[in-house]
Amino acid sequence: MRLQFPLGHLDLSRPVVMGILNVTPDSFSDGGQDADAAAAAVRGRIMVREGAAILDVGGESTRPGAAPVDAEDEIARVVPVIEALRRTVEVPISIDSSKPEVMAAAVTAGASMINDVNALRAPGALEVAAGLGVPVCMMHMQGEPRTMQTAPVYEDVVSDVSQFLVERVAACENAGIPRSNLVLDPGFGFGKTVAHNLSLMKHLRRFCEAGLPLLVGVSRKSMIGTLLDRPVDERLAGSLSLACLAAAAGANILRVHDVRPTVDALAMMAAVDAAD
Repeated sequence: MRLQFPLGHLDLSRPVVMGILNVTPDSFSDGGQDADAAAAAVRGRIMVREGAAILDVGGESTRPGAAPVDAEDEIARVVPVIEALRRTVEVPISIDSSKPEVMAAAVTAGASMINDVNALRAPGALEVAAGLGVPVCMMHMQGEPRTMQTAPVYEDVVSDVSQFLVERVAACENAGIPRSNLVLDPGFGFGKTVAHNLSLMKHLRRFCEAGLPLLVGVSRKSMIGTLLDRPVDERLAGSLSLACLAAAAGANILRVHDVRPTVDALAMMAAVDAAD
């Protein structure tokens, strides 16, 4: 399996790491750390040296309760970072946004993938993504970021999320986005309780049945804090455990804050897998 980008492809025969680069003052885990464009570009280059195969640049926090950001402000945050990275790194750059205006500006600046927590449901997003012709990751989210963790309910979380993603794939294909350009994300922590998240992880192989690349983002998430009673900066062990479980279940792309430890963990899994 591989993902084709405008200037090359990414081999997904083994899991790869996507480094999270938040250019925001209020993200749940690292808000403010890389809010300055120059600092963000430096951090991105470090993540590539640590083994990140993709960089995911975001200019609006999607944590519960976060204030919305208008498209102009989001563009002003992400475009300088993408332009700086495009000049100095060779890995694909993803834009983490749900706004079609931001998607277009980011791809013009050098991004070669769209990562949308809203699965291209915003007005005009499907049409813009189809016109840009880059890979798109579609994530499941119940509700919207500001209120998504207010008593989420499912009949069967695995079946419900699977059906949603199947429907979004159909919508993308109908809009002219080829199936080969689609990536799926079950959306851990986006409108899910801890029990929902655990069920999704336990049955993650179900999402591989579509035959599309699967992205999983569980790094430092609140489910780890709840289960282990750990603050955000002490969730590395839990994050690595879940990343390895996801990789073993068929995840192709792991979206993480801690690149080097995750790359090392995946390397050990690969070494064991290759042994006699």
